[in-house]
Amino acid sequence: MKVAIVTGASSGMGREFIMQIADRFGGIGEIWAIARRQERIEELSPIVPVKVRSVAIDLTDDSRLECLQDVLFEEKPEVKWLINAAGYGKIGAAGSINLNDELGMVDLNCRALCAVTHMVLPYMSENSRIIQFASAAAFLPQPGFAIYAATKAFVLSYSRALNEELKPRKILVTAVCPGPVRTEFFDVAEATGRIPFYKKIVMADPKKVVRLALRDSMMGRPVSVYGMTMKFFRLLCKTVPHSIILRFMKGFMRVVDNRR
Repeated sequence: MKVAIVTGASSGMGREFIMQIADRFGGIGEIWAIARRQERIEELSPIVPVKVRSVAIDLTDDSRLECLQDVLFEEKPEVKWLINAAGYGKIGAAGSINLNDELGMVDLNCRALCAVTHMVLPYMSENSRIIQFASAAAFLPQPGFAIYAATKAFVLSYSRALNEELKPRKILVTAVCPGPVRTEFFDVAEATGRIPFYKKIVMADPKKVVRLALRDSMMGRPVSVYGMTMKFFRLLCKTVPHSIILRFMKGFMRVVDNRR
């Protein structure tokens, strides 16, 4: 049985990946939807033209992760897609956010992503695809969003290296690096701070971000960046010293705050 495995499946980008994979890839017999909120996963079954298996686990709980490993060992599926979309961020200076939230970002965004990838890799066949959800925040350190941005820099680096390692097996890895996306993500992020206004004006449509990510994955691109604004930002971060960009951003935000 050919399956797709999607983490962070109950909302946001994970949910959108399930919708589009089900519509666009007829060879997938079952989608394993991994998230904590089982009731949200079960809402997908009536609207998705592929069988959706609910795997309600907390990826930061080692004992629950072992359950996923056990299911994989028992059923030995042929995994054609692995989408690691689980993650969260909290806005605020390092040390001002609850310690559990700071460590939780590292655990979910990095540790759990590596664990799921490690567990699923033995069941992936030739021409399978892995999509790891990073962020444009991976391109530049983000004061006020420091831990989240650092976790996404880890995901980007890990994904690009993994893509090279898996080439002999003909498994391709794409790191998806969007800017702000209009999802529930920022409902969680703004619980501890506010989003800079310039991020609000460039928020992307999740459907378009996922559509491009799947296309870039099929074309074998190691990084998928949606929108001209974020593509320019990526180029800027490659060519201009980060200290200069950060100084400019700090001054820009000071001017904006003074005018309010």
